[in-house]
Amino acid sequence: MHDEARAAPQRLNPTPWRDLRVRAMAGAVLALGAFLLLVAGQRPFALLVLAIALLMSWEWGRMVRHNTWDVPFAVHAGAMATAVLLAVTGLPALSLAVLGIGALVVLALEFGRRSTMSAHGVFYVGLPAVALLWLRGDGPLGFWAVLMVVGCVVATDTAAFFAGRQFGGPKLWPAVSPNKTWAGLIGGVSASALVATLFSLAVTGASWERLLALGVGLALVSQAGDLAESGLKRLFKVKDTSSLIPGHGGFMDRMDGLVAAATAAALLSLLINAKAPARALLLGS
Repeated sequence: MHDEARAAPQRLNPTPWRDLRVRAMAGAVLALGAFLLLVAGQRPFALLVLAIALLMSWEWGRMVRHNTWDVPFAVHAGAMATAVLLAVTGLPALSLAVLGIGALVVLALEFGRRSTMSAHGVFYVGLPAVALLWLRGDGPLGFWAVLMVVGCVVATDTAAFFAGRQFGGPKLWPAVSPNKTWAGLIGGVSASALVATLFSLAVTGASWERLLALGVGLALVSQAGDLAESGLKRLFKVKDTSSLIPGHGGFMDRMDGLVAAATAAALLSLLINAKAPARALLLGS
């Protein structure tokens, strides 16, 4: 009897698709809300950016300091609100200065207690927030620039998820993220390239070759951001930064790719034409 019990087959692991419905529903609600606010203009979009930035600031303190409602969080949140306000009023340079001041204050408050990581969170959350608002504020092209960056990140994440689950194969970097595969990376990059290329049909004067290359670059940067956040979670021994989004974890878990992609897109635009960042990103001039 005991031998039979030992020989009994192990219970199969739950299907990898079991959480797909919850993930899809939560993702669809977030995507629809974000799109409507993006269409509405820079200021309504700024409300969304600020809300997500504050939630990510809360998650950062929860992960790094194992504390949520403390003085460093108040400083972090205040820096986010001020930076967003300045970015919306056309003062992105002052936004960056505020982020620097906020990081220094958090560094002083947390001196000797993972102070560097606490301060780093101000930039991690603030830079992409300012970047997205800076791009969105560049006239009609601002809408298309932000939509393309977000679309490429979403396409990368979605295609990587399905390709990785469907094809499996060699792991990308198992020591950091055991679920990511090379198949997922290839699928994600391909999807992002396709999405970016399609924007050449909507943006007058845009080169499909340029946007294809941009889509590939954004996908790679997005995946790098995803891996970096996975490394952070391993460092602090947490699975998810929170459980605020059903089926997805926290906002940091969902925005990790966008954090990297938005920052990289803004930096590229800055190098090309700081006075017209969306035009610089989409048209290269």
